[in-house]
This record gives sequence, structure tokens and C-alpha cells, in this order.
Amino acid sequence: MKQLLKTLTETYGPSGYEDAVRKLILKEVKPLADEVRVDALGSVIARRKPAKGAKNPKKIMIAAHMDEIGVIVSHVDKKGFVRFTNIGSPFGRYTLGARVHFLNGVTGVVGYDRLENIEAAVPLNKMYIDVGATSRENCPLKIGDVGAFERTYFEMGDRLVAKSMDDRSGVVSLIETLRGLKSTPNDVYFVFTTQEEVGTRGAGPAAYGINPDVGIAVDVTPTGDTPASLKMVMELGKGPCIKFRDVGMISDPRVVDWMIKTAEKAKIPYQREVLLVGTTDAHAIQLAGAGVMSGAVSIPVRYVHSASEMIDYNDLKNTVKLLTALLSKPVSF
Repeated sequence: MKQLLKTLTETYGPSGYEDAVRKLILKEVKPLADEVRVDALGSVIARRKPAKGAKNPKKIMIAAHMDEIGVIVSHVDKKGFVRFTNIGSPFGRYTLGARVHFLNGVTGVVGYDRLENIEAAVPLNKMYIDVGATSRENCPLKIGDVGAFERTYFEMGDRLVAKSMDDRSGVVSLIETLRGLKSTPNDVYFVFTTQEEVGTRGAGPAAYGINPDVGIAVDVTPTGDTPASLKMVMELGKGPCIKFRDVGMISDPRVVDWMIKTAEKAKIPYQREVLLVGTTDAHAIQLAGAGVMSGAVSIPVRYVHSASEMIDYNDLKNTVKLLTALLSKPVSF
């Protein structure tokens, strides 16, 4: 599981440009699923059919997004310095000094016009990317070129650090659940969505096509366990988080109750999540078609939307255990 996480996090796939990540996912899921297809927006949909004899199987959609935050070139000045805008929400406090890998192979370093106040937050529109060019003519980038932040995966004991843990850790959770799920009484669709970071755009059309009875997003959630963090109870190492509410959705109480009872029966540690910032694919799934009862399972992460996002390996393993337990039994509501 760690090797798969390393491979996925070190692969580049900003929103709308997920091709390389999609190829890796397809390689993993094709031997494990009964049906695999790619929809019009590029989301991978891997179906595990219900076991023979299953009575009134529920159609369950489990979604994790494959895209990551990134940048796109908006201007190149006469000295070859590159101006850019965001794809998703890279935070200025993490971006200054970062290295950016562009999909055409070029690498650059993010600089800033002038630090008048070294303690101030740095806005992206005052930054540039230096790719070693000396003029507009010899700059290897053009308007519209897309890049993602460059950082390798590494481990600190059980703490795993990489770019794009949001949401490649969720992708790994789905793949490992699919791998370990020998049979299910449900009709399960494992969906690896596109363009979540720019407005949960891939999940809605995928859900519309599947028309599930229940939807679950598997994503990350910021923690409240660092100095002077937001007042939230989520911590690394305390188990996957069962979401009650975030900015974009309120989880269906039936789904929340199902998750909590399953975790407690299987003796899987879990946390209760009320997220004060952001949302997940569950927002789009919930509103698809005539509506879907939805919830979310979240992997706690520190330093979200940086190039060094941190998770705990035990939370990853327990997320897989929880998903497996949920899908191994009939849904009774």
C-alpha cells in the first residue's frame, strides 16, 4: 500500500489533466473489477457486482478524486519570468519558494516581486515562476501550460508525507478496498473522479450516470492538532473521520448512523468530523439526479494544499478496514 501511495503521489495530475494518474489507476483496478469504464469527464468507474443470490442489492457509489492542485501559465514577460494563476486552491503561504513541474517537462522555482513585509501573507498574483529563461523568446513555457508542485514522498515512522495526499490517499483506500473485498451483497461502483479541486465537477456527472442509492466520498480533512489550529477535533492517528457536515453538504443521518455502527461493531477507531472549511465530492453526489443520500469518510491530513501533506499510516489502514466492513454487509436502510 505504501509503494502504491508513493507512486501515485509522485505522479502529476492537476485538475483537468489527470491522464497519467488515470493510467495508473486503470492498471490497478482492471484485474479487480467486473466492469471498468471511463466517462466523458475522465473519471474511472470500476464496478463490483453483487454476489449471486443477493436480494435487493443497494447501488453504492464510493468516490475519491484523482486530481490535485496546480498552476497554469497566464503571461510570460520580456525577461522570461512566468506569471501564473491557480488550478484549485494552492495557498500562498506554501507556494513561495516551491518547485513546479510542468507537464511538458519544464521545472521552475516560485519567486516573489518584493517582500515589503516579510511577515505578510503572500498573494499568488505577486509571484512568478523562474524557469531559467532570459527572455520571452527562450522561455520554454507558453500561455496555458499546466504544472503541479514537485515534492517526493517520504516517511517519518507512521507519518507519511507527500504532495497530493489530497486525494491520492483516498484513491489508494479505494483500490485496496477493491482488492480486499472478496464478495459483496451490494452493487458497488468505485469511482475515481476528476476536477474535484476546481468545484467537484467530475463527481456529479459520474453519479448522474450511475444513479446510486447511497454515495460516499473518501477524501482528506484538515486536522485541529497543530499549534493554534482551527478548533476542530480531528487528529492524526485517531482513525478515519465520519463526516457530519462541511461547507458544501450535510451528511444524511442514516448514512452517518450506518458508518458509526459498522465501525463500532468492527472495533475500528473513528472520529466525528464537523469541517469548518472546504467540501468534497459528496456535495456533488448528493445533488445528482433526483438526489442521493450521501456521506463521507475522511483521512486526517496536516498541511493540506501544500507540497508536504502529512497523513498517518494507521488512519489509511483503518479507512480501508471501515470501507471493507461497510461494503461486506447488506445496507439495511
